Order: sequence, then C-alpha cells, then structure tokens
Amino acid sequence: MNFLAHIYLSGNNEKILVGNFMGDYVKGRNYIQYPEEVRRGILIHRKIDYYTDNHPVTKISKLHLSERYSKYSGIVVDIFYDYLLTLSWQKYCDIPLPVFVDRVFHLLRNNYDIFPQGIKNLFPNFIRNNWLIAYSTIEGIETVLQRMSSRTSLPEHTEFAINSLREHQDEYLEEFNSFFPDIKNYMLKEFGIKTGNLDFSY
Repeated sequence: MNFLAHIYLSGNNEKILVGNFMGDYVKGRNYIQYPEEVRRGILIHRKIDYYTDNHPVTKISKLHLSERYSKYSGIVVDIFYDYLLTLSWQKYCDIPLPVFVDRVFHLLRNNYDIFPQGIKNLFPNFIRNNWLIAYSTIEGIETVLQRMSSRTSLPEHTEFAINSLREHQDEYLEEFNSFFPDIKNYMLKEFGIKTGNLDFSY
C-alpha cells in the first residue's frame, strides 16, 4: 500500500493519519519522539505493510512482476494498489476522491510541523503535483515509478511494469478487490478503525 491507501486506512483520526502518512520516513525507534496518536499511526503503518506483504493475494500480484523486479515486486504492487483503489473508490468511500484529497491536503498542511525532514522535503512537490490524484491514472503511476527508480534502489523497469498493468489490469483489479476487504476488516478488528465513511472536515 502506498500513500493513498495508508491515508484511507487511517479512518477518522487526524493524528493517526499523520503518523500513517509519514510512516516510511520514521525509522527504528525514532517514532517515540512523536505525540502518542502520531506514534500509533506510525506503528499502524508498519502493521499495514507487514499484513500486505504477507497476504496470499498480494503474493499473487507480485508474481506478475517478479520476472524483472524480483524482491522489489512488492514495492510496485503497493503503487499499483493505490491506482486500483482509485478505480474502485466508489465501492469503498462515500466521499468523491477529489473532495477526499482536498480535505487530506488541508489536514496535512495543518500538521506540517510534525513531519520528519524527509517528508518536509517532498511535501511541496506532493501538493504541487497532486500525488494522490496522480495515482488515478496509468500515466501518473508511470511518473511515480520513474521518480522512484531515479531516487531509490528500485530497478528501472518502468516500461515493463506499465505494460504489465495495461495488459493484466483486470487481473490486478480482481486481486485488489479480493485483498482490500480483508485489510479493512483487519483494521477494524486489530485497531478499531472503521474505514469508508470518512469525514475529514477539519
């Protein structure tokens, strides 16, 4: 799961959402320096990642990409799943995606001071290029993968990944919609977080 799904899975709790949003940028025990609910969001982020990585359906999704991406397949699947969430958005959320994103951006701006430096560095770009809406198009996913390949250890096989998404979109979508209700139930049972009827009118 990438930014959009992590945010969605945070439910209505503002500070948990902030912690979940920045979870990849807080390493080891550095989470202890943050307020209690933000700490909880960071730890929930890690639990979501573990649950997703080990779910039998996501393992099937990774197989579509393993020829080129090998151990990095899960990173690409995480990004694909944000795209697939946008395709299925009305199934999982009563708030239109653009309205949801605007509310999230407002909330995140209000919590900018809490962010670790890594998030502060990317945040202007995040807002300017509307990354959450960018996940709703294949072209946006292509840009995300190219950016990650240039800045991280993710191999540069963007063309292969995008071809896979185009050719197997129906399969990916079926896999996503098999997986996502499970993680929604996991969030409710494990953390008491209800997702779907979200209200970020802060």
